[in-house]
Amino acid sequence: MMLNTYYFKILDSTNIKASEFAKKGNSNLAIVADKQTRGKGRFKRKWFSGPGGLYMTISLKVDDILRVKYLTFIAAVSVSKTIRNIAGLNALVKWPNDVLIDDRKICGILAETISGRENYALIGIGANINQKKFPKEIADKATSLFLKTNKRYNTKKISNLIIKEFNKLYSQYTKSNHEKIIAEWKRYSHTLGRKIKAKTMNNTYIGKAIDVDYDCNLILRLKNGKMQKITEGDIFIA
Repeated sequence: MMLNTYYFKILDSTNIKASEFAKKGNSNLAIVADKQTRGKGRFKRKWFSGPGGLYMTISLKVDDILRVKYLTFIAAVSVSKTIRNIAGLNALVKWPNDVLIDDRKICGILAETISGRENYALIGIGANINQKKFPKEIADKATSLFLKTNKRYNTKKISNLIIKEFNKLYSQYTKSNHEKIIAEWKRYSHTLGRKIKAKTMNNTYIGKAIDVDYDCNLILRLKNGKMQKITEGDIFIA
């Protein structure tokens, strides 16, 4: 798959810009910005998007918007592999959409869809690359490549490497080889095997994360031995 890549110094949001392209019928592209003024994460949370980070959205035309969750997994694995290759760090994927180093967040992924006569998936990637510090409210939860290695990195090069890794797994997506995508995600999982607290819209569950099913849902074994499927929400190490 060939992606046309567009670079910007500053945008309100790479997802917003990619959405504008999609609504004009333009997809299979990547939008990359040095800074965002309206970056956001899941559940409309604000995403710190200052200089030094990598902010990118991959826009793809899709047949089935229910399969977009696999693209989130592909993006997380792609970021993890890229970080390992360029910095030698043990980047791991946290269900459903984060990449961590030493239990601190270095990347978040936001997947959005546009439905209509044609369907589009927007896979937003926000990665902390050259930041030296973070706002007080996230300083104890976030990290960057610079903080871990004391080196500066070329964000354009990193974006190209992420796209290259994304393409490798995307070929499995187009073949509906979802088992391969799930298997790759499990290889880099930070979540599986741990005692987890999962907060959903309606409840809170505590149990051991034992699997991710075919539909990318997290499976917990609760204290009473019952299995609980988590389809959405936030998870924490219990």
